Amino acid sequence: MRYLFEDYTLDIEKRELHRGPDAVSITPQALDLLDYLIRNRERVVSKDDLISAVWNGRIVSDAALTTRLNAARNAIGDSGEEQRLLKTLARKGFRFVGQVQEERSGAAPDNRAEPPKISLALPMRPSLAVLPFVNLSGDPEQEYFADGVVEDITMALSRFHWLFVIARNSSFTYKGRRVDVRQVGRELGVRYVLEGSVRKAGNRLRIAGQLIDAETGAHLWADHFDGALEDMFDLQDHVTSSVVGAIAPKLQREEIKRAKRKPTENLDAYDYYLRGLASAGRWTRDANAEALRLFCKAFELDHGLACAYGMAAWCYVRRKARGWMDERIQESAEAVRLARKAVLLGEDDPIALCMGGYALALVAREFDDAAAFMDRGLAVNPNLGRSWILSAWLRVWRGEPDLALEHAAHAMRLSPLDPSTYAMHGAMAYAHFLAGRYDTASSCAESSLRFNPNFLLATCVFAASNAVAGRLDLAQRAISRALEDDPGLRANNLRDLFRREEDLATFAKGLRNAGLPG
Repeated sequence: MRYLFEDYTLDIEKRELHRGPDAVSITPQALDLLDYLIRNRERVVSKDDLISAVWNGRIVSDAALTTRLNAARNAIGDSGEEQRLLKTLARKGFRFVGQVQEERSGAAPDNRAEPPKISLALPMRPSLAVLPFVNLSGDPEQEYFADGVVEDITMALSRFHWLFVIARNSSFTYKGRRVDVRQVGRELGVRYVLEGSVRKAGNRLRIAGQLIDAETGAHLWADHFDGALEDMFDLQDHVTSSVVGAIAPKLQREEIKRAKRKPTENLDAYDYYLRGLASAGRWTRDANAEALRLFCKAFELDHGLACAYGMAAWCYVRRKARGWMDERIQESAEAVRLARKAVLLGEDDPIALCMGGYALALVAREFDDAAAFMDRGLAVNPNLGRSWILSAWLRVWRGEPDLALEHAAHAMRLSPLDPSTYAMHGAMAYAHFLAGRYDTASSCAESSLRFNPNFLLATCVFAASNAVAGRLDLAQRAISRALEDDPGLRANNLRDLFRREEDLATFAKGLRNAGLPG
């Protein structure tokens, strides 16, 4: 059955909405809601009727119902203010009031757009298509859930400005079809494809996903997620954040490998930026200098590449923290200049905002501005695990232990296998120290050191926590190890870690009691 109204066609069998020859994006539940209202257009439909028909009688909040109604209105060019087609009658319900013609399927030509058959050129940025997840459960109700997961993942990934994500309308032309990912890559012009499935067993759901290189067919990542059917929406949020947290870093690592294989004469600004990221990931003075050179080369080629300015500022942060600055005043001034440039250019670039803000905090001690830039970066892209780690440390410096713990925990949820897990545990150790929970601080510091035995900040908070708690033997052994790694380490060298004098005083006292010179 097709319903024709104004210049729209709603095809119930194909579950498609068209305006003229063009497909219109509409969520599955909004489509079902629109279908039910059109089929019952001769009467007012109550809220309970809608919930019974579309949600099978499950408990649905007024906000959720309003969201789906607005989605249906938006799809047909209507609005809550105009109510040209879909009218709300106060305390009574809803009614579709447009003029409708009914047409049996097959009576009109199929206007559905076919996926393009030509091969599209790959964009300069890494590119990805999220294909519709296959419903393996045999339960049509799970079709909504599978489509909702895909839409959420697509939207979340599109917030990464370095990533080119194919729109949902194009990806969903492959729904219900067996496809070769290489063909998808050619037709959509993408280098990577994310595909997955949903399976129901009893009252449990399993969502599986895999990331594939569309050029070679190689599997780059795969995982699955389980949850209870009654927690469907919580599971959807968890799957989205987990998938995005896992595959975004994986994509960037693959792109770094690709940039390294390019001949030097063919490098563009973003290639230099990617090579800089690879060098920045190595904790040596020479690698830091190379990373700084590459980031500078990147923004010389592209003066608007905000993330390159932010990462260059980050290199100076690393230089200051490790005692690598040769000209402290000049290099600190350059770090601040680059950080300000990053946050000025990168109003919607989370890397620029978070790295620039972090540098302003550590080098210029502009903690309030840094927090504002960091918060904006997290709002632009709440799925960037690295930004949550940096934000956790910033909250430590600002003397906000509860917020630091919250942000570190969120970073762990987004990226549970992150190479920087040691930094997450380290931030948690300092947060517990500030809150006076010295035993827990010591335990978190130990966890940090298990992931990175050379993380000096974790060694220091381990020593300070144990000293304050009266375990001087443990504290003194830790300081002995720290001085072996850094003979110039002094308690006063760590004053940049804290904004509040009382936090610094407690920390420095613990370190001195553990045997660290002042």
